[in-house]
Amino acid sequence: MVRTPGLDPSAFTLQGGPVGCLLLHGYTGSPPEMRLVGEYLNQRGITVSAPLLSGHGTEPEDLNRYKWTDWYADAEDALIELRSRCSILFVAGLSMGALLTLHLGARHSEIMGLITYSPPIGVRNKLIHLSPYLKYFVRQWGKADDNADTDLTDPEAVKRLWSYETNPTWGAHEVYKLMRLVRRELPAITRPILIMQSTKDEAVAANAGQLLYDEIGSSDKEFVVLHNSGHCITVDAEREEVFQHTHDFIAAHIRG
Repeated sequence: MVRTPGLDPSAFTLQGGPVGCLLLHGYTGSPPEMRLVGEYLNQRGITVSAPLLSGHGTEPEDLNRYKWTDWYADAEDALIELRSRCSILFVAGLSMGALLTLHLGARHSEIMGLITYSPPIGVRNKLIHLSPYLKYFVRQWGKADDNADTDLTDPEAVKRLWSYETNPTWGAHEVYKLMRLVRRELPAITRPILIMQSTKDEAVAANAGQLLYDEIGSSDKEFVVLHNSGHCITVDAEREEVFQHTHDFIAAHIRG
């Protein structure tokens, strides 16, 4: 993970028409990882809002000062603000942002559709299961060299990211709590949903997307499997396919 020079980790809004899409970044990340998909949607008339979640975009230690409820409050506040400007709402999230997307979907019936990129219904790094205890002994784990997004297939993809070099352990425990909560909520979530995951994703469990598809209560659901992208599919080699599927999903549900 890197802090790419020249990238601004701040929130961004792109004004369009009455259809709005909230874009939620992942844990340790920032809005730039949602910038390209946001621009793609905005060029097609959609209003886009991408908030910066609490503790992100500054220093890694800041993430140890917040709870998942703070991130959810940020996302919900941004949704309410977007609702004041748009009559039709969609929410899309990457990784932890996908968990927040699902949690919003469980509570806001006005959302017309959910889009989840690399949803961490399960993760590969087993340390997260130790985070409730590990956090009392280690404030952060990982180094810049061994915590890089090595699963990215486009060599230029990392230049589109601004994220922390380490994983704060108190924050990781909050992600773990959110994962467990959302997993229990899945049967009650009935919003239409688009799920996207790559087989080369080294962060989430290989069956995470399929588990989400199988367990969510939505009858209107679609699962797209990619084969040449890493975890951050919104900036990697198949990003144009991701953008197209996202727009097609939104357009189909507006027509419906």
